[in-house]
Amino acid sequence: MSRGGWRPHPFRQFLLKVHSRCNLSCDYCYMYTMADQSWRSRPMVMDPQLVTVAAQRIAEHAAEHHLPSLRVVLHGGEPLLAGHDYLAKIVEVVRNEIGESVRLDAVVQTNAVLLGEPALRSFDQLGVKVGVSLDGSPRGNDRNRRFADGRGSYDAVSAGLRQLMRPEFRHLYGGLLCTIDLENDPVETYEALIAFEPPALDFLLPHATWDSPPPGRGPDTSPAPYADWLIPIFDRWYDSKSESTVRLFQQIVNLLLGGSSASESVGLTASTVVVIETDGTIEQTDSLKVVGQGAPATGLNITDHSFDEALLHPGMIARQLGWDALSDTCKACTFGRVCGGGLYSHRYRTGTGFANPSVYCPDLYRLIEHIRSRLVAELRRAVT
Repeated sequence: MSRGGWRPHPFRQFLLKVHSRCNLSCDYCYMYTMADQSWRSRPMVMDPQLVTVAAQRIAEHAAEHHLPSLRVVLHGGEPLLAGHDYLAKIVEVVRNEIGESVRLDAVVQTNAVLLGEPALRSFDQLGVKVGVSLDGSPRGNDRNRRFADGRGSYDAVSAGLRQLMRPEFRHLYGGLLCTIDLENDPVETYEALIAFEPPALDFLLPHATWDSPPPGRGPDTSPAPYADWLIPIFDRWYDSKSESTVRLFQQIVNLLLGGSSASESVGLTASTVVVIETDGTIEQTDSLKVVGQGAPATGLNITDHSFDEALLHPGMIARQLGWDALSDTCKACTFGRVCGGGLYSHRYRTGTGFANPSVYCPDLYRLIEHIRSRLVAELRRAVT
């Protein structure tokens, strides 16, 4: 189907919300602390019958679009609260439905509090990768990522990570996610993360909009505090040449050199991510929960609707339009095609919707400008 030259890109990444609750109480969590509170009315665990329906819908979509591969992310809340046996069963059901002609990349995104040898042995049998959320040093992590009773989670998470780093499980290690906290020292945070030898790590900007600006953005602060935080890490990473891949930096480098991005956070790559909640509803990206109650909703569910129908939802289309979805300000910007307007959710402002630059516009501009200057300097040295 074509609308003004646009053609839908099939979904390739399916986030299954297998458990809607969490064993941590992180104070920045987009699931529980943002404007959308739909989790309160949803079942805790995805019913096995819904898992089967979801797997059938995924297989249907893969067959319709002749997909050679797809990714299923077991997500939450905290997915391990559903039990590792149940997570393994979900992977088996999906794999059986899509058949041997489609490669399934399965991932569990976890806080690692419940990650132990039994779970890892189960994941190893099915080739399930494990991504872990950690915000740096014990002090830095426990500033925000705590249990409901106020206890820090660092010790429990690091114990799970040490299990994952064992030689027999190391191949399952997908990487680390770190949400930026300006109160934490950037280089200390980076060094604490690479101490766990992640194959990849990523730094996430806290979800925010123009209506709800990010922490640390105010009249008495730097106009680009998040760039000021990230730039020392970039310089350390860039100069090391051999440390872990940092996705945000690597994607910006790729874009500056004429390549593409594998993430919605920068660049103009069409989004191919869809979310299936524990009650079977089909939703847009989780980050839209920062916008308002019901912002990620599509009005569709896997029992009554196909994923092709979800592709034609206006919100899904907007996240696939790339350049055409950018504001005039972004189109006029030197780095418009590199930044890509930033994460779609971060552009929201009451009255103009998503037709705005990212609320992190000054940060993204300064970071990209700095990375470009480092690349240019190195290229000049190489030719002299």
